[in-house]
Amino acid sequence: VQLVESGGGLVQPGGSLRLSCATSAFTFASAVTKWYRQAPGKERELVASVDSAGYRRTYPDPVKGRFTISRDNAKNTVYLQMNSLKPEDTAVYYCNARRSSVDYWGKGTLVTVSS
Repeated sequence: VQLVESGGGLVQPGGSLRLSCATSAFTFASAVTKWYRQAPGKERELVASVDSAGYRRTYPDPVKGRFTISRDNAKNTVYLQMNSLKPEDTAVYYCNARRSSVDYWGKGTLVTVSS
């Protein structure tokens, strides 16, 4: 079972990107879904989460007000909209879903914020 991320790339500071996470193995409505990121030489950190009902969303302070996690149940896809990007947002972004105490991960998508 694997999650597939897409949407990463190179963007200038202040720009926006939208990441997508999809799977055909289960429905995201049955899982808590999160986005993490890992910058070179740093620990993996949580950047957004949404509960299985799709209502409760949480963000850490570094991305609050700039990042938005959402879910399209019809497409069974979870998104991470990233606005006002900063060079320090450069990282590999990973999608994670926890369902019935089992964690599922994608391979990640690289986001580079640079002029």
